[in-house]
Amino acid sequence: MVGWTLALLAMVLFAALGRWQLGRMHEKQAMLDAVAATLAARDPKPLAVAADPARARDYDWAAGEGRFPDCPALLLDNQQREGRAGVRVFRVFAPAGAKPLLVELGWLPLPANRATPAIDRPPGLLRLAGLLAPPPSPGLVRQDQRKADNARDVVVTRMDADLPGLFGACGVRSLPPRVLKLDPSLPLGFARDLDVLPNTLPPGKHLGYAVQWFGLALAVLVTALVLTFRGSRRR
Repeated sequence: MVGWTLALLAMVLFAALGRWQLGRMHEKQAMLDAVAATLAARDPKPLAVAADPARARDYDWAAGEGRFPDCPALLLDNQQREGRAGVRVFRVFAPAGAKPLLVELGWLPLPANRATPAIDRPPGLLRLAGLLAPPPSPGLVRQDQRKADNARDVVVTRMDADLPGLFGACGVRSLPPRVLKLDPSLPLGFARDLDVLPNTLPPGKHLGYAVQWFGLALAVLVTALVLTFRGSRRR
């Protein structure tokens, strides 16, 4: 009886983990479908919609003119691209007549000594376009931030840092819940794409893990049945 109790507990646990992985698969697939529909339409909205709290988890194609104020660059560490380690570069952009927002300028590699690169501020009045999206998920890395090697820019390991506090010196008191992933076709910034799942598992991986968990639950059931059958024969 104790053996079956342990087996049932293990099956419930494995099945729950499998269901969680299936949920993550459907969640991420819905994200990819929403992005694909937005990119197919490319109906530009004003950059001001980035501050709409009702659309904090949604995707919009947006465009507008503005300037990059004299604020430090934000470097998101631990970002992989084509097997290389690097950082994703973000800068505050001030659209005309709208709230400042973060713009993802792209990815830069780090050398072997992990010295952070110098990030120049794009000058003048610019017209930007791109995908408004939630910032990269924080993941499991502990909260950490430090000054870059140029002593001005800031390196963070998570995008849930006190971002307004980092930019308070340049007059930015708050930031919208979404960032602008810059259109890769614009002649500005660094290597980039419109992938909304960088450095995370795609839906297919979650499906594979779900199958593994359900397979373990089935293996426990089969093992319990075999052991029970053998015990009955011995008696």
